[in-house]
Amino acid sequence: MAYIIAVNASLLSQTGGTCECALENKLNCDTIPKYVSCKEEVRRDLVTATAAIAGMATITFGIVANLPVAIAPGMGLNAYFTFQVVGANGSGIVPYRTALTAIFMEGIIFIILALTGMRQWLVKLIPSTLKTATGVGIGLFLTEIGLSYSAGIGAITGGWISTPLTLGGCPMELINYKTGMCESGKMSNPTLWVGIFCGGMVAAVLMAFRINYSLIIGMSLVSILSWPRNTSITYFPDNDDGNSRFEFFKQVVVWQPMTRTLNQLDWTFEGVNTSQFILALFTFLYVDIIDATATLYSMVRFCGVVDEKTDDFPRSTLAYCTDAAFISIGSLLGSSPSTVFMESSSGISEGGRTGLAAIVTGLCFIISIFFAPIFAS
Repeated sequence: MAYIIAVNASLLSQTGGTCECALENKLNCDTIPKYVSCKEEVRRDLVTATAAIAGMATITFGIVANLPVAIAPGMGLNAYFTFQVVGANGSGIVPYRTALTAIFMEGIIFIILALTGMRQWLVKLIPSTLKTATGVGIGLFLTEIGLSYSAGIGAITGGWISTPLTLGGCPMELINYKTGMCESGKMSNPTLWVGIFCGGMVAAVLMAFRINYSLIIGMSLVSILSWPRNTSITYFPDNDDGNSRFEFFKQVVVWQPMTRTLNQLDWTFEGVNTSQFILALFTFLYVDIIDATATLYSMVRFCGVVDEKTDDFPRSTLAYCTDAAFISIGSLLGSSPSTVFMESSSGISEGGRTGLAAIVTGLCFIISIFFAPIFAS
């Protein structure tokens, strides 16, 4: 799950957060150095926010529900929040602050549904085969994100009109920003091959030999290779943006205050299309009901604690309420909705059966808050 700290922050920061840009075409805001610098501050704040949410939510879930299940800002919902609701640089249908308000309200509705038994009732309406299959679907969706440019190695990109997806892998400067497709140089980006061989194949070989922490080793190897400067795969290129990243990285241990994302909810709804706001709210709610519920069901079934007669599990109301509460808490820190993580299965497969596994995972997230320069890089 460690990847969520960097990936969630990178995705959500593409909205621009609370940064302001007066240009009519918001996509051109990235040509303004001050705006780019502000987005980098938002990203660093979101690194802290993501680690804090994951840590607090997972520890609480382990104590209250006594299940080896971790909670963090969810993949999929963060992509929907970024690209469909707020939009790149705030070009979407709902402003960043108002979208956070929608998430806060969603969490409250979720708590009410859980306390009244409505969520459990909705769970029982969903066939168990569909709930189990949802886990597979989420895994495939995570694969697509990992192969994309937005938060992955850039092996694939949108196919514009002809096909939904097409081969990518070219350097960023060769991408046509109108179509999002590579004009030339497909599969020639050095960072792509580092991701494939070091992040993918090395991890796969280690997993074949049943070596623990195979995925973490693969991700760490890719990160370490990207740290040296003056290489074709560096994360710190020789420009203003790269220099700023490197100065932050050199601090190693630091407390990054969430000055641009903390408590940014907007209750005025000024200039907001009410129908679009309601649409976003209920889309978040619907996706969360299906996503979080199906994933949690898959995990508890993997643990072997599901009652076959009632199709329920112990302390389910407390589990659902905890999940819902941290949706609202996460919005106060500037993040998209939190959810149960499918990656919890890795801990269960290693023998985790109680909340102790979740508590240890949460403590690791809390510790990572103070290593924001590393996780942001």
